[in-house]
Amino acid sequence: MKVWIEGRIVDGADARIPVTDHGLLYGDGVFEGIRLYGGRVFRLDSHLERLRHSARAIGLELPGGVAAVREIVVATARAFGRPDGYVRLLVTRGDGAMGVDPLRCPSPRIVCIACEIELYPEDKLRAGIDMVTVSLRRPAADVLDPRVKSLNYLNNVLAKREARLRGADEALVLNAAGMVAEAAVANVFAFRRGALLTPPATDGALEGITRACVLELAAGLGIPARAETLSRMDLYSADEVFLTGAGARVVGVRSLDGVAIGVRAPGPVTEKLAAEFAAFTRRDGPVFLN
Repeated sequence: MKVWIEGRIVDGADARIPVTDHGLLYGDGVFEGIRLYGGRVFRLDSHLERLRHSARAIGLELPGGVAAVREIVVATARAFGRPDGYVRLLVTRGDGAMGVDPLRCPSPRIVCIACEIELYPEDKLRAGIDMVTVSLRRPAADVLDPRVKSLNYLNNVLAKREARLRGADEALVLNAAGMVAEAAVANVFAFRRGALLTPPATDGALEGITRACVLELAAGLGIPARAETLSRMDLYSADEVFLTGAGARVVGVRSLDGVAIGVRAPGPVTEKLAAEFAAFTRRDGPVFLN
């Protein structure tokens, strides 16, 4: 693991932040999870645009602007030295006096981590994962807009915890109306009646970078694809269900609440899109390692 912090890159064990950082104290900050594929930083510009929008939504300035942050990501990935991996980019409110007031933090802090990641073991990726619907609901946009990728991830953490304690691999999170929002840390897709469907942001879904790429790839393959409100019944009756995300990539779902999805997982559409996505990642994004 390599970490960019305070203007230099260090080993993970040597990275430190003050205990008065408001990102630690109050979850006050934003982040991006970015994949490294074949020596390229996948869709870096899209990630930075989303980071900029998230930061603007909470009144946070990006130190040095987007160009400086871009250089930090590429430099950290290069120092990591491996063609494939994961980058966690954080911008916190920075150090401040005790108390929630963000105006008492004069300087935001950037931290960039390059490391390995594995959300699901290989046997699960081959056979499909098991999901359960958890009791926690996704907060409404007037509580915390899901398009703001903030450091306040407790809702996601507790959803994942409940799913794992119930013997499942992943959580299905619903919104206050009982419609599908997303998984704990991934977007949800259903292939149903010849169309590929995924919940819109207005239902509590993050506007995922991998999600957007899969929608584009589906269109290129002639698969009708769109954002549409989904219920659990839509998932139970789907031919295929899969998840997408920077960590998850494209992973098939074999069951929801003990109900088998489709005939097999991953299904043929999931497999085709996963293959297309894997090929696309090898030619997208700035090169950091030759």
